[in-house]
Amino acid sequence: MNVLLQPYKTPHGTTPFNEISLSDYEEAILKGIELHDAEIKQISENMEPPTFSNTIEALERSGELLDRSTNVFFNQLSAETNDELDALSERLSPKLTEHSNKVLHNHTLFLKIKEVYDNYHDNPSTQPPLSVEQNTLLQNTYDGFVRNGANLSESDKERFTQLSMELNLLEIKFSQNCLKEQNAFSLQVTNEEDLKGLPDTVIATAREESVSRGLEGWTFTLHAPSYSPFLTYCQNRSLREQMYMAYNTICTHSNEFDNTSIVKEIVNKKRELAQILGFSSYADYVLVKRMAENKENVFHLLEQLAQAYKPTAIQEVAAVSSLAKDLEGEDFELMPWDFSYYSRKLKEKLFNINSEMVRPYLQLEKVKEGVFGLATKLYGLTFKRNTDIPVYHPDVEAYEVSDSDGKYLAVLYCDFFPRKSKKSGAWMTSYKEQWTTPEGQDSRPHVSVNTNFSKPTSDKPSLLTLGELETFLHEFGHALHGMLSAASYKSISGTNVYWDFVELPSQFMENYACERKFLQSFAFHYQTGEPLPDDLLERIVKSRNFNVAYACMRQVSFGELDMSYYTMEEPFTANVIQFEKKAFDRTRLLPYIEGTCMSVQFSHIMSGGYSAGYYSYKWAEVLDADAFSLFKETGIFNPDTAKSFKDNILSRGGTEHPMTLYKRFRGKAPSIRALLDRNNIKVESNNSNQ
Repeated sequence: MNVLLQPYKTPHGTTPFNEISLSDYEEAILKGIELHDAEIKQISENMEPPTFSNTIEALERSGELLDRSTNVFFNQLSAETNDELDALSERLSPKLTEHSNKVLHNHTLFLKIKEVYDNYHDNPSTQPPLSVEQNTLLQNTYDGFVRNGANLSESDKERFTQLSMELNLLEIKFSQNCLKEQNAFSLQVTNEEDLKGLPDTVIATAREESVSRGLEGWTFTLHAPSYSPFLTYCQNRSLREQMYMAYNTICTHSNEFDNTSIVKEIVNKKRELAQILGFSSYADYVLVKRMAENKENVFHLLEQLAQAYKPTAIQEVAAVSSLAKDLEGEDFELMPWDFSYYSRKLKEKLFNINSEMVRPYLQLEKVKEGVFGLATKLYGLTFKRNTDIPVYHPDVEAYEVSDSDGKYLAVLYCDFFPRKSKKSGAWMTSYKEQWTTPEGQDSRPHVSVNTNFSKPTSDKPSLLTLGELETFLHEFGHALHGMLSAASYKSISGTNVYWDFVELPSQFMENYACERKFLQSFAFHYQTGEPLPDDLLERIVKSRNFNVAYACMRQVSFGELDMSYYTMEEPFTANVIQFEKKAFDRTRLLPYIEGTCMSVQFSHIMSGGYSAGYYSYKWAEVLDADAFSLFKETGIFNPDTAKSFKDNILSRGGTEHPMTLYKRFRGKAPSIRALLDRNNIKVESNNSNQ
């Protein structure tokens, strides 16, 4: 029996991962398409006059089996995939895209939606009143159909459908290539001299990697827990260069994983899709549904940041270069594979601190308690692990989350460690959104936090760097956005918000990483139990803005690359590597290395939903700095401020325009000022608001 086709007999109706077979996915998804088709037919052919209830709400609540089965399927593609699952995604994705377009291009259905929409906009007094959420759902439904071609001619609809299907397959192939090429590389070290500078934890992990592969020595990979510390600590410059080049040439080689042509195809098909809909560029199409509203505002933000941060960033790079020359000789030229290494040395010199000093005090189990405890302190949440909830891999933990009244709130999955079946990076996702049933029952969400932290070894627990603590807080902020949702409809609940607003809750949480009172609640040495020393804590706080301008310019450069691709109005025919080089030239702070290319592995903008939206991280950073400044004024654990943030931001999802929600919390529009102050960036004057 296919478990996906039955009501789940699991705690809180969680996904029964342990009972799902590969063939179940295809059967459930195809059945889901069939049932959804029947529901759409029923809505379309309803002879009664179209109303909000029998059209808009009915459409919103349709496709339950399809949503449920595709949610688990596509989440597993990211977290626990294999060749069979990848092949199945390539087979099913065109069918799903075809089905989606079939619904969106159903002319009879659209006419009903349009009639309801027009009635409420042209003759609102003759219609039953709608709540704020209902108005949002109505607008989103109408816009969703229009933005997906409902008003197009039949020939243009056919082309739109074809482009959508082709894009879907290209994005899947892009991601698969990145993962496979990343997994294909490893650096085997057999000479112990080459390990000089590397922390014991990194060496131990590399040794275990070799043992698992049946190899001698130590094996390093391009996964973050291996790659990042290698570039930061390894004294052997030639090996640092080898690792850097391997990582930064992923998917550029003339082999089956080469993404250069796929980048061109993705960019061109997205441009064509937008132009079919009447927009000049893909960015113009995307930004209509963003806080930024248009590309001019995006470029304005990026320019503001570049002007404010670049002078300081140049000074920061010069300081790192100067130290490198002091250590290596005046003829030493700082290269990209040197920057992390000598930055770390400069940070140690200035603040007597590095990530390894902090790591023994950030045992993952204790960090978890601290992060969960922060949610308890701010929002009254409690977390209880439940081993009866099925998980998809032994490393995954499942928690029942309760609210301040002890009432069940959500299920939280935590998937912390890397593996070959899991994509790189960190992300939050939902296996089930929050919504309210027609009977008024609050259907609670199931969300997941996914990271790639160092696994425990035979003699050490998982120990985090300060940066990894920030990553945990970031993804947990997204999870809170999902878990605290209190909306009526799943399409506007939780993290279903404008793309340049979705990072506010996550980046807001990162602020706590360097807060003394927060760290003191859980940062104890994993062996001795001693608390994080006051002097080390003080150095952490003082070092927080170390190379902050360099980091900002890096993000600005990514935002500008993204906009360079998606503001194009003519076919993209240029060489991808040279195009990227030109886009980076204005913000480049280190020498250009021939043959390197980020675009071919830049999943965020090619296959991850951030096309014409990478600026969102900096946009949301302006918001998070401004929001946290209120907590700094009232107290970082202030219950009234936290309640306002929960009630006006975290629980409201996409039920209203994000600027409306933000102003309700903050009492005013945000400005860049709080971010500049937090980063200690001095500018002569700044009167700009977002």
